Parts: sequence; structure tokens; C-alpha cells
Amino acid sequence: MDTVNVGNQITKFRNEKGYSMRKLAELGEITPSMLSQIERGLANPSIQTLKILSKVLEVPIFYFFLEEQTTDSLITRKDEHKKMIVKDLSYELLSPDLAGELETVIMRVPSGVVSSSEPIGHKGEEIAYVLSGKINLYLDNKLYSLDSGDSVKIPAYMVHKWENIEEEEAKVIFSVTPPTF
Repeated sequence: MDTVNVGNQITKFRNEKGYSMRKLAELGEITPSMLSQIERGLANPSIQTLKILSKVLEVPIFYFFLEEQTTDSLITRKDEHKKMIVKDLSYELLSPDLAGELETVIMRVPSGVVSSSEPIGHKGEEIAYVLSGKINLYLDNKLYSLDSGDSVKIPAYMVHKWENIEEEEAKVIFSVTPPTF
């Protein structure tokens, strides 16, 4: 793993706040020359300095240690989606990866297939949208029939299962946080 440049992160958050280097140094109770050295990677800030800067910049201290992401890594081409088949269900991950707080998946449910024998719950909150077809959703043991264009919010740990009793495949896109794929 590459070393994270804390100075670059401080510069990024300083610019987002619209602070000059001199203003941040004043608010952070350090000299402008010290802040300049930190931002250029020539000096390492103390933990106390990072605490103060995180408070002034209104970001959690661990944000200074996050690796920078290139925009290229945010794009997933249609033929590069990760796919998983569980029994007769297929899942296609639309998110580039499982990093971060959110994932989005297309679930394909063939005719006559149910997602699980019993409704199950999971840690993540979920929003689902029926892309095509019709599908039954058992939500907290109550049956709902959803048509193309319908959507649902499923709170964390609420038990649910999907069932396709129609002749055609149903496609459901869902986003869940945190990722569970």
C-alpha cells in the first residue's frame, strides 16, 4: 500500500472550505510556514495538530489518512460488472467495488424462483426498485405485489424475501448500506 500524503488531504479540505493557507494556519494555531511544509509533505504534523485541523476543517481526523481515489476507478463498464449466482438468482454489482458505504446491485429473479425459504433480515438499510416484471415481496411477513416502477425502502434487520410467480423474469435494482454483496 502506498503511503497516504496527509498534506495533500489537508490541502484538499482547506480548499474545499475556501481557506487560504494563512487563515488555516491562524485557525489551527500553527505557523504558515509549518502548514506549508505539512501540505508539501516536508513535515509531519503531530496528532494534536491533526486534531485541531480536523476540528477547524470540520472533517473526522481519519479523513486525512484516506487514500485518494482516481476518477477512473469509479467507472465500471457494462461488461466489467462483477456477477454472482446463488441458486437461481443472479446478482450484478453495479458499484465498482465494495469499498465505501453503499453498493448497488441488479437482482434477476427468474419465473418461479424465491430468494430464500424464509424471510431474512440483514444489517443494511435497502432501497429497491423494480426495473421490469412483477414480483412479490414479503416484508415483515406481509405480502406486497410490486410492478415495474414500484420501489420500497427496507429498514435494517427487517425480514424480507422476494418471489417471482409470474411467467417473465423480474429485475430489481437495489442499493444497500453498508455493502453486503
